[in-house]
Amino acid sequence: MLNFYRELFSPRDAFGAEQTLLFCTYLLGLTPFRLRGQAGERQFQLSKFGYLNALIQLSFFSYCFLLALIEQQSIVGYFFKSEISQMGDSLQKFIGMTGMSILFLCSSIRVRLLIRIWDRISCIDERFLNLGVCFNYSAIMRLRHLKIFLITSVQLAYLISSMWLLLRNNVRPIYTAAVAFYVPQIFLLSIVMLFGANLHRLWQHFDVLNKVLKNLAHQWDSRSIKAVTQKQRSLQCLDSFSMYTIVTKDPAEIIQESMEIHHLICEAAATANKYFTYQLLTIISIAFLIIVFDAYYVLETLLGKSKRESKFKTVEFVTFFSCQMILYLIAIVSIVEGSNRAIKKSEKTGGIVHSLLNKTKSAEVKEKLQQFSMQLMHLKINFTAAGLFNIDRTLYFTISGALTTYLIILLQFTSNSPNNGYGNGPSCCDSYNNMTNHTL
Repeated sequence: MLNFYRELFSPRDAFGAEQTLLFCTYLLGLTPFRLRGQAGERQFQLSKFGYLNALIQLSFFSYCFLLALIEQQSIVGYFFKSEISQMGDSLQKFIGMTGMSILFLCSSIRVRLLIRIWDRISCIDERFLNLGVCFNYSAIMRLRHLKIFLITSVQLAYLISSMWLLLRNNVRPIYTAAVAFYVPQIFLLSIVMLFGANLHRLWQHFDVLNKVLKNLAHQWDSRSIKAVTQKQRSLQCLDSFSMYTIVTKDPAEIIQESMEIHHLICEAAATANKYFTYQLLTIISIAFLIIVFDAYYVLETLLGKSKRESKFKTVEFVTFFSCQMILYLIAIVSIVEGSNRAIKKSEKTGGIVHSLLNKTKSAEVKEKLQQFSMQLMHLKINFTAAGLFNIDRTLYFTISGALTTYLIILLQFTSNSPNNGYGNGPSCCDSYNNMTNHTL
């Protein structure tokens, strides 16, 4: 038991640093495997209970989604009902149920890809030891704990405040509607955290690799590097997550090791893209759909275009949907920024390699650097959503354009509707008959 708590807060390898996050996703049924063995000999083992847990949770959520859809009960419906809100709510339930099914199926069927990613990350950490780099796994785990705490706090705050808002206005939602509305947020943000953890390690590897190569260039500038066979070490802090032991040895060996490490990092990134690609498409699609309708509800109310009959005040109405919109915006921003950071950090390696190529005078080292340069041309990382679009900062512009277009269409539809979509005003036929009788 003492060793368990020591490993929980002072991990000694890459697997141990992620054990808390992986245990949380295991309980949710998203990672049906467990970490076995002691530090240095750890390995992932598929769990039958993990698969059973995923099946039970998917079945329960499908039941709640379908029952809420059949009974036409929803959290949005408690605030107000209109033709557009009913359409958006039904579409949200359908997409939510489909999205949850995709998340669980991808997590179960492609689980070996995720295991391969973590094995590759662990292998990269071990290869960095040859360059004198030691990672601070305790700092990595503290960062994971902080993110889990923040995401959990935000979700709990939103759940408690929104339920308090409903109960305060004498609205008691049925449990199926509450599950269909709140639970997908938990699973979507859990996948986002898992994806973010992979991206953080990849970014960290590129960052450390760049610093090792920069240090080599610095030593050449100061003429302090010599090709010797015996390793001389001096400890230097690279950042809060790693320590670098400067190793003065043959530069060709350092560059060769860096090439091999770079290749492993790119392989890990490609595997991560393959595993998360459909899940990211699902998350971004669901988030975009919810943001569109939430923004429409808020704008329609603030612009005074709706004749909303509701127990809730305008401030309560706007706050509820704005908070939900912000929650899904956090998911999109986390995905895009994590991906963009890793890609930008990988692109800096080429400039450092060519800087070294210009400075070296050794034919052997120059040949190694030219090989490294060719490798950088052919091995580039990128992340896509099922190959439909790239996940980088250009996605912000794409989403903003699509969001603006759909909002204009929805608001225009509301403006042209005689009853503003609420069924309380005269119909189009009644208005036409009144105009005809007045003319006659």
